[in-house]
Amino acid sequence: MKKVIVGNFKMNTTPSEFKTYAMSLATKAKSSKNTIIICPPFTHLSTAQEFLAGSKVLVGAQNIFDEESGPYTGEVSAKMIKDVGATYVVIGHSDRRNKFKENDKMINRKIKTALANGLKVILCVGENLQTREQKQECAFVRKQIDDDLKGIYENELESVMIAYEPVWAISSNRTSKSKNVSNKDITKMAETIRKEIEAQYSKKASQKITVLYGGSININNYKKVLTNEAIDGAVIGAACLDVDNFAVITRETY
Repeated sequence: MKKVIVGNFKMNTTPSEFKTYAMSLATKAKSSKNTIIICPPFTHLSTAQEFLAGSKVLVGAQNIFDEESGPYTGEVSAKMIKDVGATYVVIGHSDRRNKFKENDKMINRKIKTALANGLKVILCVGENLQTREQKQECAFVRKQIDDDLKGIYENELESVMIAYEPVWAISSNRTSKSKNVSNKDITKMAETIRKEIEAQYSKKASQKITVLYGGSININNYKKVLTNEAIDGAVIGAACLDVDNFAVITRETY
């Protein structure tokens, strides 16, 4: 089964280091039948376009600002990343929600801005450990979806993927109380996401929406996760930094 494999570099590597990475991945991913999207820092996007154009690897950005232009020092617009070759953008990642206090209202504006500029969106949703311990994770994610997609039309969902990332299961957020995410947990949340899309849009929309999983996936556990038929792919964090390991994950047949 064909899967979507997203590599999120976060704030890692320099542009010169990424050049070598991109050239290597373009070659190593030639035989892949999966959809591969790599999301490096803003400073790497031109390099990504130069060395990945024409390859199997698509390019995404890790964030955008929610305004088209203006006096917003340090911000980057949807139009800017589109112009340097990005076709996807990650919106609502837990890093942005937690460290930069982005709320659902802001995330909703970013999604609308991205879609208006012809970008495809990878929307991240997911609960923290406290919410899970209170057994409110499904209600929490349903509300995130409702708020984040407010005012988005059904036909626009063709350009939206939803990535479930349990915040408590991500390496940088793990605590002594954290448990490993089971395939049962992943299946339950994927079904929750689809049911909410059906409730807000239609059964057809729920069947067509691409649902990804992102939570400390690595070379040792990727097969167990990606063979789960409830999800359509995965967002890979730290493990994507090793081009050989990432290439193995992208070439696998699921």
